[in-house]
Amino acid sequence: MDNNSITYSVKDLFFSYGRHEVIKNLSFDLHKGKITTLIGANGCGKSTLFQLMTKNLKPNGGEILLGGRRLADIRLKDLAREAAIVHQYNTAPDDLTVEKLISYGRTPYHTLGISSNAEEDEEKIKWAMEITHTAKHKDKPVAELSGGQKQRVWIAMALAQDTKILFLDEPTTYLDIRYQLQILKLIRKLNRELGLTIIMVLHDINQSFYYSDEIIAMKDGRIIAQGQPEQVITTELVKEVYDVALQIRSANGRPFILPV
Repeated sequence: MDNNSITYSVKDLFFSYGRHEVIKNLSFDLHKGKITTLIGANGCGKSTLFQLMTKNLKPNGGEILLGGRRLADIRLKDLAREAAIVHQYNTAPDDLTVEKLISYGRTPYHTLGISSNAEEDEEKIKWAMEITHTAKHKDKPVAELSGGQKQRVWIAMALAQDTKILFLDEPTTYLDIRYQLQILKLIRKLNRELGLTIIMVLHDINQSFYYSDEIIAMKDGRIIAQGQPEQVITTELVKEVYDVALQIRSANGRPFILPV
């Protein structure tokens, strides 16, 4: 594939917590405009990889490139103008309103806490609320919202950063199925309509299948498969990654996964 389509490159990456090696010689590329999902059993290293790619951890070896530049050489403030991150666990003060929280997404463009373009900030905040359907809650404290509404607000804050890359760490965790599907549909909309490159971690195999352009499957700190969902998610792969026997079936042309 054309190198111009590559946004992230991971080369010979290693990471350890003390003597415990978690990431073992990983190399792969991520491509612009795609939804790439990391899957794997708990402890496989996917969350650590996520932290390395968002510069929350430093690798012990190898390197990560963003747009051809070494991630290690990019300042955090500059990275925040390139990539926005929605973490798995998010908290906000009880009295913080939705609009105020979303406005924090403009922080990377401020100097000493002062905006150089207040009008642009206002436009981006308004746009982020509109596209995530959170404008109607703008004056409410975030603490009063439901789980799904809160997740939309955190995504709105990330969108206000006005980046081309969006990282999402288990965005559907702790949500009921209705909100899970709403968030996943929103993610796909952001990708299809805005061209955002999205990298996310998911636990649900069926959701990974339907809402991803590419899958990276991990086990024991290594990548054991990467490619389109229909190529990667097979009965054999699921058995190897999760040590569980599942079968992939099709109904009305749509595959789904069931226990054996």
